[in-house]
Amino acid sequence: MELDCENCAGCCLDWRPIADSPSDHERRGPGEPLDDAYNLVPLTRDEVARFVERGLGDVLTPRLWRVDEETPGVVVDGVRLAAIDGRPAFFVGLRKPPKPVAPFGTEPRWLSACAFLDPETLQCRIHEGDLYPEECSAYPSHNLDLGVETECERVEAEHDGKRLLDDAPGEYSGLLLGPQAIGAKVFGYPDPDDLDGVVDRMQRGELTDTDRAAFVGAAAGSHPGSLSVDDGRAAAATADVLDADSWAGQAIREWTEAAGAPGERASDPPSGDDVEVSRGAPQTPGWDAIDDA
Repeated sequence: MELDCENCAGCCLDWRPIADSPSDHERRGPGEPLDDAYNLVPLTRDEVARFVERGLGDVLTPRLWRVDEETPGVVVDGVRLAAIDGRPAFFVGLRKPPKPVAPFGTEPRWLSACAFLDPETLQCRIHEGDLYPEECSAYPSHNLDLGVETECERVEAEHDGKRLLDDAPGEYSGLLLGPQAIGAKVFGYPDPDDLDGVVDRMQRGELTDTDRAAFVGAAAGSHPGSLSVDDGRAAAATADVLDADSWAGQAIREWTEAAGAPGERASDPPSGDDVEVSRGAPQTPGWDAIDDA
């Protein structure tokens, strides 16, 4: 699979505020996400557990979906949520704080970007490491196999150029869809009553650390192919997330405090080195090193 990712990162950040025709592709279909994250990367149960074990549980966040009356669901905070056997269905993905980024040759602006994206090089700080999500390594192969437009193609349509250099899906372990995804990528929250107030906060973009930790714990305690959750494992993971104080979590707080409005020009923002590398973030190689290789 050949891609031109230099100065792009269109799949890793929310570039809708600088687009003439912003995509709303995540809000099509039977379920509408309650959050406004763009291109949320769904993690597997094992990936969730690995982030928690490495002390990076504070970069994880859940996604729930609003559905219509024809779709199996459960009502919480006045919202009908997608559900499996009465349990609210959810993903766990990576948080996207605002960062000063300049994709596609534009001037630096405040755009929501993956917690692991270097805002200067627009490269992933965990690329090809053992924390790098399968969903990221397989992108955009999943889209091509499903016949769905890729972010590369959206960037090409908006900014010209060629990002998707071929249309042959690369090698990857395959899509995780259907019943086998339950407990492995799509999780069921054990008790809907515990989400009173949480659903409302999710819609407002005001989830607390405690809110996020409860979902992460439920995912880490899940059993693949089942809705059952190991209470002990879930409680331990929840506690670990609440105790987490990673470089990425600290950076999320600083970026959020420093940011202007989405799409606003970033005038003299702090650097990625100051906010992230100084706290222990891995450095990225830069594009010259990639070209040389």
